[in-house]
Amino acid sequence: MSYIEGFVTPVPSANKEAYRKHAESATAMFKDLGATRLYEGWGDDVPDGKQTDFKRAVQAKADETVLFSFIEYPSKEVRGAANKRMMDDPRMEDMAKDMPFDGMRMIWSGFSPILDKGEAGKGRYLDGFVAPIPAGNEQAYRDLAEVGAQVFTEYGATRVVETFGDDVMDGKVTDYKKAIEARDGETIAYSWIEWPDKDTRDAGWKKVMEDPRMQPGDKPMPFDGKRMIYGGFATLVDSLGGMA
Repeated sequence: MSYIEGFVTPVPSANKEAYRKHAESATAMFKDLGATRLYEGWGDDVPDGKQTDFKRAVQAKADETVLFSFIEYPSKEVRGAANKRMMDDPRMEDMAKDMPFDGMRMIWSGFSPILDKGEAGKGRYLDGFVAPIPAGNEQAYRDLAEVGAQVFTEYGATRVVETFGDDVMDGKVTDYKKAIEARDGETIAYSWIEWPDKDTRDAGWKKVMEDPRMQPGDKPMPFDGKRMIYGGFATLVDSLGGMA
């Protein structure tokens, strides 16, 4: 089963090109370590939330842009081996010398997929989400995700991926738990929707919101939407779909 290493990173907006080069240089190394895909999404439509949002998740400053990124591995075992080998790889040491972002505020963890519908690498725009799932609601969330994936792909999405936190790390400054104010016993969902472009995404969302299958009805939502963080990201680097 595949495995996801998910990241959210604050990058000075002026460092966009430097970050792109940094990510491009990392692609070859991660492929050598067993990764099947490296994706970097540059924040494009990242709203401010009343309680939580992507900017607060990484304490982003006014002159910074938030990135939603992930590395896909064939399995958790391959990811674990890659992380061990990475520490001894001289390329990692070279990249760490001049990081174009504040690594102390980057958040990352390991996630196990619960749903993967569509084909990777066909999208150039991505919606990213992180949400808290109360204990006991995991199956209800899976059921909702199955319906949502069907609807989104009908309206133009090329891929929908849903994952649950598996190796969720505590950070000194920032982490996923703080990002969504996770409570004891809650599972962290890390998810994304890939679209061919932003126009297709905007048109698709309009249809999704009007689709009766996406109306909650009498059933309560299996997660706290007020603490979910979300945003739209333009592809900056994608090892499958080329560079933006």
